[in-house]
This record gives sequence, C-alpha cells and structure tokens, in this order.
Amino acid sequence: MTTAALPVTDRFQEILARLTEKSVEDYYNPYQTFDWPDRLDDDRMWMSPELLTVYGTEHFDTLGEDTLRRLSKWESVNFYSLNVHGIRELLIEVVQRIHTPGFEVPSDFFHHFIGEENEHMWFFAEFCRRYGGKIYPSQGLRAESGWAPETENFLVFARILFFEELVDHYNTRMAQDDSLCATIRQVNGLHHQDESRHIAFGRELVSLLHTRVRERVDAAERRAAEDYLKRYVVYSVNSLYSPYVYRDAGIADPLALRTSLLEDERRRPLERKAIRKPLAFFLKTGIFTDETLPTL
Repeated sequence: MTTAALPVTDRFQEILARLTEKSVEDYYNPYQTFDWPDRLDDDRMWMSPELLTVYGTEHFDTLGEDTLRRLSKWESVNFYSLNVHGIRELLIEVVQRIHTPGFEVPSDFFHHFIGEENEHMWFFAEFCRRYGGKIYPSQGLRAESGWAPETENFLVFARILFFEELVDHYNTRMAQDDSLCATIRQVNGLHHQDESRHIAFGRELVSLLHTRVRERVDAAERRAAEDYLKRYVVYSVNSLYSPYVYRDAGIADPLALRTSLLEDERRRPLERKAIRKPLAFFLKTGIFTDETLPTL
C-alpha cells in the first residue's frame, strides 16, 4: 500500500490550505440542518426530467405523466442509494491511506474529507429510508489486484474523483430546479457545496498521483490502468439504469426497458454531458489517451 512521497508543489500546498480553511468556515451540522417532512409529494417530480434515464427516448413520451412521476421518485432513491454505496467505498480507501507514508501532506485535509463524506452518507441514507423505505443494493465493480502501489493509489483517487464529478452534475441541476421540493433541492445543494471543495482537491491529488505513475510505472501497466478506469466510467453511468427502479415505477418489463435504454444511441450524448467535466480532465492530463469508452 505504501508508495513514494507525492511530488508536492507549492500550488498543492496552497490549495490544501485554502480548502481546509473553507471546510471549517462552511461547516454545518447535518443532524440539525435538515427538517425532514413526514412525506414528500408523490404528485411532484422527485428528479429533474432531463436527468431521468428515459429522457431523450420515445419512452419519455409514451410512459405517461403518472409513470414518469413514479419513475422520478425511484430514480431519485436509486441516485441517493448509489451515493451511499460510493461514499462507503471511498471512505474505506481514504481511511486506509490517511497518515501513511506517501500521504503525509494531504492527511490533514483527509480528516475534513472523511468527516464530510460520512455526513453525506448519513443524509443520503436518511432520505432513502424515510421516503423510499429502502436503500437499493449495489453490485459494485470488482476491484482488480496486482497493481504497483503507485498505480493502485492513483486508481483509487481517480475513481473517487470521477464518482464525485458525476454526482455533482446531478446535484447542481437539482439544487437549482424550482419544480422540485425544498428537501430535494436542499439535499443536492448542500452536497454540491461540499463536493466543489472535494473535486478541487481531487483534481490536484490525482494529477500528482498520475505524475508518479508516469515516472515509476511501465507503459503496459499504464495502458491497463487506463482501460480499467474507462470500464469504471461506463459501469458508473450504467448503474443509473436500474431494473429495480423500473419495476418499482410499475413498468411491465423492467429488464427489457433497461436493455432498450442501454442500446439507445440517443442516450449517449446525454451520458457524455453528465461526464463531460471529468472526461475532459482525464484527457487534458493524459490519463486517457482518447475519449473512446468500452461497451460493458
């Protein structure tokens, strides 16, 4: 697990100091912040329409308003469930690295990161349990082993960064959508507030870790790491298409709908829009040598 020290720059040190100060200034107690209503209105959308997995296809026009509202409820619960699972996994990885050789410099910020992510996991889980009565399960992408320590550390934080940027695309839109109820806007708005710091930190850290990979890891492993990270990108996007959600929304053949949507080329531009920022970052830094993504 250990690796050589990060090639820390003055810029990284300055960003860490600024983000740490901002974490302290912006701190809120989520256990006191949220005033959870007894129920949310099932006659309103629970997710912005353009974020639904059927958007842009004929299913958006043929399912009917009642089914779309039910779908928005369960896609909302699935989205927050994915956050619960993703946060739990990233917390495990960060806790394993805090105050270990190679991560001396960012460890102070890791404390803020861990605390904030733990609270995010709580309020996402609270939403799911209160208003959906459950947290959807997650299969997870099987972790690959045998990487050099530098590669493993890089992949951990590259996955975390991508996950945060994908989620933030949804958070930003829903926080600003006045058609959604105040509770949904608040959950997304507060998460975006914290994630903007985490993303700024993550981009700097991933850049430094990638520098270390370029210096110390052979070309074959770098190509394999790129392939793995691209599969993670596609897996993460595909996780939004849930047959359990379609079943709960009352759709007759949920597996057929998922297959139809995954094969529908009209969904590809919308998916690319959701991952535009992290994909551009991976390309700019040379983490990805091209923007081609695999089919899983």
